[in-house]
Amino acid sequence: MDFKDYYSTLGVAKTATDKEIKQAYRKLARKHHPDVNPGDKAAESRFKEINEAYEVLGDPAKRKKYDELGANWRAYEQAGAGSPGFDPGQFGGWNVNFGGGPQSGEFRTMTEDEMREMFGDEHPFSDFFQTFFGGAAAGESARRGRSGRSRGQRPGRDVEQEIELGLEDAYQGTTRRLSINVDVRIPAGVIDGSRVRVAGEGEMGTGGAQSGDLYLRIRLAPHPRFERKGRDLHTRVAVPLTTAVLGGEAEVPTFAGKSLRLKIPAVTQNGQVFRLRGHGMPVAGKPDEHGDLYATVDVQLPRTLTPEQRKHFEELRRLEKSTAHSAA
Repeated sequence: MDFKDYYSTLGVAKTATDKEIKQAYRKLARKHHPDVNPGDKAAESRFKEINEAYEVLGDPAKRKKYDELGANWRAYEQAGAGSPGFDPGQFGGWNVNFGGGPQSGEFRTMTEDEMREMFGDEHPFSDFFQTFFGGAAAGESARRGRSGRSRGQRPGRDVEQEIELGLEDAYQGTTRRLSINVDVRIPAGVIDGSRVRVAGEGEMGTGGAQSGDLYLRIRLAPHPRFERKGRDLHTRVAVPLTTAVLGGEAEVPTFAGKSLRLKIPAVTQNGQVFRLRGHGMPVAGKPDEHGDLYATVDVQLPRTLTPEQRKHFEELRRLEKSTAHSAA
């Protein structure tokens, strides 16, 4: 039975910080996860090794003892590790908890039960790991018994998943069918980063225990015409030069399915902003309450001129010069 270099398994130095270890574990777990490599025995084996390494290095107490023992692990084995009556205190003590490691994002250390479910009834970790943790694992089983749960019973964990919505869907509210064949109603007015809870659709519990919940984290996709700022919407409205100079009307689109007619006063300047009260985003939980819509004027200059148009613009220029001369 060879010594397991967990630092080498995760591809980090012995001086690596907790953050560096976690980052290395996430990267390798994503690459070698059995769901990503179905039927690949080499990836399956590598995934076991990665989780075993992080089970130790991801826990400061276990990592400390692992670093202290180092090459002395054989003496630990010969002293009877894992056997009845063995006292781990002579080696500094080990406290093993198979109840799950630290969680961050969508990655975490696999529990013993999860590893068994995924890879069968054989012990999910190596003999080297068993040498150090076998006795303590039994103690964990006893602890579970005292808490009233059998060894095979474990409540499911909550799961978080990101879902992208268009701004129109966030305005109107929508229903999305997930891959688990559950229709989820997403309320109008949700903001970027908000979470929608789907009860009982998280990780399944084992041994008849209750399942966790699924949380959908909302990410709003950029919209080509509207920008959301809190409960308000901002858009640009194209206005012909003649309308900006002489006054008139412009159409402003909305998510409500109809356009608004915006009155443009004479000599409106490019970039001028008009506020359309109550035509912004609905407030989550208050569908009758809305923010405002802000329309910024985008004056459209002609790209080409007919001879007649040029004649009129030249006449306008002469008139401007004459007016300026008279004023002076």
